[in-house]
Amino acid sequence: MTIRVVYLGTPALAVIPLAALAADPRFEVVGVVTQPDRPAGRSGQPEPPPVKQAAVAHGIPVLQPDTLRDPAAVEALAAMRPDAGVVAAYGEILRKQVLAIPPLGYLNIHPSLLPRWRGPTPVAGAILAGDAETGVTVMRLDAQMDSGPILAQQRQPLAADARAGLLSDALFHIGAGLLCEALAAYAAGSLSAVAQDDAQATYTRLLRRADGQIDWMLPAAQIERMIRAYDPWPGAFTTWRGQPLRILSARAHAENQHAVQPGVLLSTRDTISVATGGGTLELIAVQPAGKRAMAAAEWARGLRGDSAQFV
Repeated sequence: MTIRVVYLGTPALAVIPLAALAADPRFEVVGVVTQPDRPAGRSGQPEPPPVKQAAVAHGIPVLQPDTLRDPAAVEALAAMRPDAGVVAAYGEILRKQVLAIPPLGYLNIHPSLLPRWRGPTPVAGAILAGDAETGVTVMRLDAQMDSGPILAQQRQPLAADARAGLLSDALFHIGAGLLCEALAAYAAGSLSAVAQDDAQATYTRLLRRADGQIDWMLPAAQIERMIRAYDPWPGAFTTWRGQPLRILSARAHAENQHAVQPGVLLSTRDTISVATGGGTLELIAVQPAGKRAMAAAEWARGLRGDSAQFV
């Protein structure tokens, strides 16, 4: 029997599992719920979210309520008669009236090894912490944040050069396949959910622009992880001569052989580095304000002996 699925998601990453469900004959995506069109770009004209664009391309009906607290939106969702729901970065916590609609409940793809890194930024959390592995979890939603019972998990080594944007994309591709298999088995009664161990939970929060400001008192290794964890947003940046400078790529070195204060620029014939609170950070690629990305050595050649330091 075909499983009727309602899909809730909004950003580009959420298109990946939607496409997998739409292409799988075991499922019928009876509707998509996504956020309203928002102003975007220099024109400020409303643009549909990526999930809406994908749904329209697949011929799937779309709902865009301002909030699922609206009784009319809840009624419209119930009218789709879904057997199950799938949520992937929708952008709103589901209340009990919505959670009660599908008999099988809602499944969610979360790009971490729950209960580690609950919350909105799990990939950044894993990179910042220097975790050796990450992964994807498919769980059944409950009323709390990312605390529902687990249906499936897949572990993945966390590469030393992993960047949040590319890693998130890779994990959602893995998660899309994991979701389809888990949902089919769960609907057939051959897969049971296993409760999370709340005592092992760690949490993340929404990122802010200010999180990208580099504190040179931190160890070089932590700043290097920050550069990768905050790519593409908010980015890791510092201030040079009163102007922002984004650090795109860097390499941490454990020792500060020059014994200078954090933030001081150190250049040799072959490298350009910054002293930190623990070791030095060799700059590989940077982007000055209003300019293109460039090799750090190219940027340094234009400094003309300037001895100012980062702040």
